[in-house]
Amino acid sequence: MLKSNILEKANLLVHGERQKDYGHPMTDFTRTAKLWSAILGVEVTAEKVALCMMLVKISRLCQTPDHMDSVVDIAGYAGTLEMVIEKRKEK
Repeated sequence: MLKSNILEKANLLVHGERQKDYGHPMTDFTRTAKLWSAILGVEVTAEKVALCMMLVKISRLCQTPDHMDSVVDIAGYAGTLEMVIEKRKEK
């Protein structure tokens, strides 16, 4: 049996359970962006939410560099960023 790689795991998360739980990343990240904007007093976009979530995971990897779940999550957030960019182009 082949071991699944980071990108495969991230893809399964993004297009599987998390998509079912939270909906399309554009919807989820836009909602988060509005909340962050209200707290921070600056405009935050859905794209910036994805980037900031990657930075949270990078920060955690600075503490525990071998924590593979964070690496998978970074790949997943990169995938959700792509989905947001594609959705924005549709509009």
